[in-house]
Amino acid sequence: MQATVHRFDPDDGSGVVLLDTGRALPFSPEVFAGSELRHLRLGQRVSVQVTPADPEDPAARVERLWIVGIGAGEAIR
Repeated sequence: MQATVHRFDPDDGSGVVLLDTGRALPFSPEVFAGSELRHLRLGQRVSVQVTPADPEDPAARVERLWIVGIGAGEAIR
């Protein structure tokens, strides 16, 4: 699923993404650290994995964040 970076704190690695539906979902410093990225910029498009799978579920959270083609196992297609 695609999202847009809405907020990012480079000091602790936390932030918020906006899903294409307009819903804002926060991500933790641990999720950012697992992405193997060094920085995110506002407005940047990213791929996210949300748990549970329904992003409109009130308990939804970002479990994984990445940019296609960057990081281990991410081939550019």
